[in-house]
Amino acid sequence: MRDVLREWRPVVDEAIEELLPRVVDEAYLAEFFGPASHAYDPDAIQAALADPIWELLDRGGKRWRAVVFLLLVEAFGEEPEEYLPYACIPEILHNGTIIVDDVEDGASMRRGEEAIHHVFGTDIALNAGNAMYFLPLKIITHDPGDLDAETRLAAYEMLMHELNRTHLGQGMDITWHNEREIDITEAQYLEMSACKTGCLGRIVARLAAVVTGQSDAVEEAVAKYAQQMSIAFQIGDDILDVEHSLDRAGDFGKAFGNDIREGKKTLMAIHAVENAMPEDTARLEEILWADDNTDQEIEWVLDLYQSTGAVEYARERAQSLSERARGHLDGLDLAPEPKGQLAEFTRFVIERDA
Repeated sequence: MRDVLREWRPVVDEAIEELLPRVVDEAYLAEFFGPASHAYDPDAIQAALADPIWELLDRGGKRWRAVVFLLLVEAFGEEPEEYLPYACIPEILHNGTIIVDDVEDGASMRRGEEAIHHVFGTDIALNAGNAMYFLPLKIITHDPGDLDAETRLAAYEMLMHELNRTHLGQGMDITWHNEREIDITEAQYLEMSACKTGCLGRIVARLAAVVTGQSDAVEEAVAKYAQQMSIAFQIGDDILDVEHSLDRAGDFGKAFGNDIREGKKTLMAIHAVENAMPEDTARLEEILWADDNTDQEIEWVLDLYQSTGAVEYARERAQSLSERARGHLDGLDLAPEPKGQLAEFTRFVIERDA
């Protein structure tokens, strides 16, 4: 999978750059956003949009959502290169959510460097992040695939539905973050992940199905595949934070104990509460609620997650979701090679080490 990602990432970045150049000028602004009513300020727009967005994109990221989109297009029997602009949609959306999430979570680092709001300021970060929710809609408006009106409308309606659900998930996550006690059920956590992370995955799959004219049944099957894989990815991401924290972060690009310091109510935290002694549960809630934590407190939480079997439990749940995701591909008539790569992605998202 790393070879596939390595091959496609520069191609995806080049396509994103055509949609949002690293350097914006009046000609681009007029062509992409329409003529100015009075006068654009390209320098201000450069500082408020292009600079923070490309600062984040240039730091890394695997572009796996865009690549899964392209693999699905290929699996449906179409040429992936013809749909490159549409592959940018989930990638731009994803990176926009990162910028906004980091502000809401009070994160200090992202991809090994200071979070975007620390570099550019909260106002510019929020504006850039929010703009990345809307820029993808311009792709459909410009219609690079020469889609008919009915297909474009279906793509719009799908995006609006899934994007609204992402905010349900984020709202649940924020509310839990602002509560001291951990009284969330596993089902509620999985629903939060299905909305917050899973809906971006569903956008990847549903958009590929919509723009290539697949049936409703095929669209729903690949949407379920992508949703289950995305939830597994989220759980795997939480496990990685713990594992790399045990190794003092390593190359993962996050601060030591980042999720614990942010007070995240992960599946591991929920499992630990369900299996720990009351006094340990109380201390875990106190540490996650605190504004600041010592390294010793972080290490205590990591030990609790291990002693209660929370890490292994989360890993088993991620593996189960990964397996279920592959199952949704089984009955579909897909080209063999991309179908195999799509199945392999479900393993990659939980077996990766960064």
